[in-house]
Amino acid sequence: MKPLLWFFLLARRVYYFAVRVFICEPLFKAYCTKYGRNLHTGTFLHWINGKGDIVLGDNVTIDGKVSIAFAARYTDHPTLQIGDNTGIGHGCVFTIGKLISIGRNCNLSGDIVIMDTNAHRTDPEGRLALEPVAPEEIRPVIIRDGVWIGRQCILFPGVKIGEGSVISAGSVVRSHV
Repeated sequence: MKPLLWFFLLARRVYYFAVRVFICEPLFKAYCTKYGRNLHTGTFLHWINGKGDIVLGDNVTIDGKVSIAFAARYTDHPTLQIGDNTGIGHGCVFTIGKLISIGRNCNLSGDIVIMDTNAHRTDPEGRLALEPVAPEEIRPVIIRDGVWIGRQCILFPGVKIGEGSVISAGSVVRSHV
């Protein structure tokens, strides 16, 4: 039975390697405006919606399935920037109206939601009238170098996370850290 298990494990490893290297990574790279050396993705196709710029540094790992939604109606080039040696976990969601910037040597665990816009008006009259988001309600999210963010965190528009900060799992971040 052991040889059968070894064969199965080898076949699985070869299959996932081929899917990642020949399908998932090239398709993700095609979306990117710029990417550095050693970009790695998992074996999922990332969900990217809208037009925007994805700028990645060296040794970036985007594991699992990540959703990126660009809201190009707010600016011509909404941008997602990810610095060198940064890892993004499975199930992360980015909603970008202007800018989300993630520094170098960061670790974002899975199921994190980061948005620089709520995608709707915050005043009741504007929401009922279906008015677009006011420009002052679209505020970039800046994450500095060396930050670790635990699972299932939510970062709201305009948040700045300082260098070396740790955000505990399940946190809702509405102000600067």
